[in-house]
Amino acid sequence: MQFQDCRAIVTGGASGLGEATVRNIVENGGKTVIFDQSEENGLRLQAELGEAVLFLKTDVTKEEDIERAVNKAADFMGAINTVVNCAGIGIAEKVLGRNGTHNLSLFSRVINVNLVGTFNVIRLAAEKMITNEVNDKSERGVIINTASVAAFDGQIGQAAYSASKGGIVGMTLPIARELARYGIRVMTIAPGLFHTPMFDTLPQEARDSLGKMVPFPPRLGYPTEYAQLVQSIIENPMLNGETIRLDGAIRMQPK
Repeated sequence: MQFQDCRAIVTGGASGLGEATVRNIVENGGKTVIFDQSEENGLRLQAELGEAVLFLKTDVTKEEDIERAVNKAADFMGAINTVVNCAGIGIAEKVLGRNGTHNLSLFSRVINVNLVGTFNVIRLAAEKMITNEVNDKSERGVIINTASVAAFDGQIGQAAYSASKGGIVGMTLPIARELARYGIRVMTIAPGLFHTPMFDTLPQEARDSLGKMVPFPPRLGYPTEYAQLVQSIIENPMLNGETIRLDGAIRMQPK
């Protein structure tokens, strides 16, 4: 797909990896609709980037919410041919902690947002994509999900997060196989340590220390590098049904 032809939904698009993706699409001539909970950030980005962006406050776990938002996105852009799922949450809690066992409702919340929420957007956006006219490469759309290296190298205290991200990796191939008949590709990116708003609360010394854990380059990843990979996936029709680690060769230790 030509990158400038993107008509993209970006979940979690008001900050971090999603924001970098939105900016890159718009700067290259595409249009985006941001699905996010943060009205402040979403409306700021919409005002800054202009008519090519629409912000919709959404909860990816709610069926009616996403169905409404997908319909609005299709009306705004004329079609939906790209989805980039960046919405997600993370917690750290041990199965057997000092204050008792892992909170079950918190575990369920992480799974619901990260995994079920991603699937909710995929299924409703794909329903719109199959009505698209095929392009010159017989494509109707591209879906890109965000997992994490925690799907493979989960650390102590990451049972919920790793399970949610492992689920995203696990459903990539079967969904890609199913949607292939419609000319819709499905890919997943598994980022390592990236400088997102989550890291802004840490002192610079702590961020530098985390970055040095990465073999090369020895630093935190930039959200623009995630957006660059999104662009490469969109433009390369042979990329399908796979998870790409974007991590500088890091392999996380147990803790």
